Amino acid sequence: MSTMFDKLDGVVRRFEELTEKMNDPSLYERQAEYKALTTERKHLEELVAAYLEYKKAKEDLKGTKDILMNEKDEEIREMAKEDLVSNEQAIEVLEQKLKILMLPKDPLDDKDVIIEIRAAAGGDEASIFVADVYRMYQNYFKDLGFAVENISVSGGDKGLKEVIIRVTGEKVYSKLKWESGVHRVQRVPETEAQGRVHTSTITVAVLPEADEVEFQLNLNEVRIDVYRSSGAGGQSVNTTDSAVRVTHIPTGTVVACQDERSQLKNKDKALKILRARIFDQVVQAAHAKEAAERKDQVGTGDRSERIRTYNYPQSRVTDHRIGLTSHNLPAVINGDLGEFTEALVANHQAELLKGQEN
Repeated sequence: MSTMFDKLDGVVRRFEELTEKMNDPSLYERQAEYKALTTERKHLEELVAAYLEYKKAKEDLKGTKDILMNEKDEEIREMAKEDLVSNEQAIEVLEQKLKILMLPKDPLDDKDVIIEIRAAAGGDEASIFVADVYRMYQNYFKDLGFAVENISVSGGDKGLKEVIIRVTGEKVYSKLKWESGVHRVQRVPETEAQGRVHTSTITVAVLPEADEVEFQLNLNEVRIDVYRSSGAGGQSVNTTDSAVRVTHIPTGTVVACQDERSQLKNKDKALKILRARIFDQVVQAAHAKEAAERKDQVGTGDRSERIRTYNYPQSRVTDHRIGLTSHNLPAVINGDLGEFTEALVANHQAELLKGQEN
């Protein structure tokens, strides 16, 4: 424990150093340095506040014990005994909070993301569920205060075959990374005369966005093709080569975009998606290597894994990674995902703490 508090004392010193540096008026003229310092300080704020609260609680506990040792008045001693219990409980809670705040942070947690939702098995029912999940996420993002930009929306005979969106805000990836994987729906389709329950699946990929400085896509390895758009899109459809297809030659990754009338805008969107996909492949490869080296790794995080089932006949939603079930499917499908996100974060933190203890 003393090692942890030595580290915390160092964190406080660094926080004070950053605060002092930010008092320098000339810093605002160096925007890159200003941004780096403010970001680092913001990351330390919650930890420093919790540590200062912990130290105050320890001082209060010492004061209470002094009263119990020296005070003769029985009424005051009884009050001190109550304070002693509450102080000890507060210290225990704060110690656990500090342990969690000291856990290694995912360096991607602050990133904005690109989310790709696709129909998998189940035909029209899968496409309808893509539209349902798309609406679910839109409501969830609104609650979180995140902004959403549609990059590509592909319709089917019913529902949507594929949706690609960009989500921006504060610590977006930290909240949304838990959604990556296979989502399964069980319900009776409108066209099912016998009332039988059908099972369909969709896939969700949450890709962290990388800044150009962090990850540069080598455009010499990218082939760019233009062609005429098809489907709805206004007067330019089938009259100009506004659609763009980009191919990452080393990996064979292909992205096509035709939603915009401008070839340049379609190219920018396609490259944005391609950069996120290639960056994600780099991240997933690093995670796979790390998982192979860690015996205490729980789950692979593979997107081929079924992560959640939405059972309409039983109004039940189950997250298979942690065994959590909600019996209020209407609320969940309307965007109330907080219970699942909080439970997944808590489970992840518990596993990290267990790994440190071992």
